Amino acid sequence: MTVFDDLVGQDRSVDVLRQAATAGAEVLAGGPGTGMTHAWLFTGPPGSGRTEAAQAFAAALLCHSGGCGHCELCHQVAVGSHPDVETVRPQGLSYGVKETRELVLRAAGAPTLGRWRVILFEDAQRATEAAANALLKAIEEPPPRTVWLLCAPSPDDMMITIRSRCRVVTLRTPSTEAVAHVLATRDDVPPELAAFAARAAQGNVSRARRLALDAEVRRRRESVLSLPRGLTSLGACVEAAERLVKTSAEDAEEATTRLNETETAELRKIYGEGSSGKGLNKGLVRGGAGAVKELEDRQKSRATRVRRDSLDSALLDLASFYRDVLAVQLGAVVELPTEDRRADLDALAVVSTPEDSLRRIDAIMLCRERLEANVNPQMALESMTISLWKPRL
Repeated sequence: MTVFDDLVGQDRSVDVLRQAATAGAEVLAGGPGTGMTHAWLFTGPPGSGRTEAAQAFAAALLCHSGGCGHCELCHQVAVGSHPDVETVRPQGLSYGVKETRELVLRAAGAPTLGRWRVILFEDAQRATEAAANALLKAIEEPPPRTVWLLCAPSPDDMMITIRSRCRVVTLRTPSTEAVAHVLATRDDVPPELAAFAARAAQGNVSRARRLALDAEVRRRRESVLSLPRGLTSLGACVEAAERLVKTSAEDAEEATTRLNETETAELRKIYGEGSSGKGLNKGLVRGGAGAVKELEDRQKSRATRVRRDSLDSALLDLASFYRDVLAVQLGAVVELPTEDRRADLDALAVVSTPEDSLRRIDAIMLCRERLEANVNPQMALESMTISLWKPRL
C-alpha cells in the first residue's frame, strides 16, 4: 500500500504525481528531473481529494522510496508532524497579506532533513488580492528546495499570474461505486449503508464518510430534505429559514467553542496571565490585550466560515433534491442522489412543472451567492424558501 492508494478514482493524476516524485528524486541526485516543478495547483470539485492528493505528493517527495506509505517519513507527513511540511488551512473568511508574508519567510528556509521543504496551502482561493500578490512573488522566485502545493476548486479561482506558474493537477469526481467500495473495505461500513452514503454524497469522499459513520449527519440531511414538503405557507417559509440559520449556528458553536477556549487560554498563558513572581502580575503583560483581540477577531471569522459552510452544505442538498425532481419530470434515466426521498420526489414532480424546478434551483444558487456576498442569512434564506414555495411569484 502506497500513499496514493487513498485517492479514489484518480488514476491519471496519480500517474502524473508518481512520475513527478521520481523526477524530484533525480533532481536531488543532480539529474535533470524532467517533470518536476516548484509550484503545483491541485483542482477539482469538493470531495474529490485535493488536499489528500497534495499530501500524498508531499510524502512521495520526502520518502526515499517515493511514497511507500509505511516508513517513518510517510507516517510523519500523514499525521502532520514532518518538520519540512507546513500545511496552511485558512479557517476564516479569507487569508490575509500579513499571514502570507510570514508564510513566505518560513518557506524560504532550507529543509531540515535535506530533501524538500513543502508548503501545502488548502483553499488557496481564500487569499486576499494583496496576499495573492505576496504569494506570487514567492512562487516566481522560489528557493531551490521549496515546493508549493496550492489547492483550489478551479484554476479560475486563482490569479492568472499564479496559475500560469503552477503545474495544474485536475482531479475528477469519483464514481459512486468507487466511493462505496472504499467505505466498505477501509471503514468497515455495511454495503447497503456504504451505497447510500456514496450516492447521497455525489462523489464527495469525505462527506460520504461522514454520512456513513455519523448518525447525526444523516439526521441533519434528512431534516434538510424534508423541508420542501413543509413549505405550505408564508409562515412555514419563514420558520424553515429560521431553522436553517439556527442549525448552522449550532454547528459553528459545536465546532469552535472548545477550540476557542483552548486557544485563548494558551495565548493568555504566553502573555503571563496568572503568573507569579517578582515583577509579574495576574494580568496580561504589555501587548497581550492586543494579541487577544486579534485572536478573537480570527475566531469570529472562523465561526462565520463554519456557519456559511454548514448552510452551503444544506443548500447543496436542497439543490440535489430539486434536480432529482427535474430528472423525474423529464423521465431521465440517471442516478438520483436523493433516491431515499422518492415519495417526495414523485409527489412534487406531479404538482409542478420542469420550469418550476429550474426556478427553484436558480433560487437556491442565488441564495448561495448572496450568502457569499455577506447578505444577512435570515433574509437570504427567507427569500429562497418563499421562491421554493411559489417559484412563479
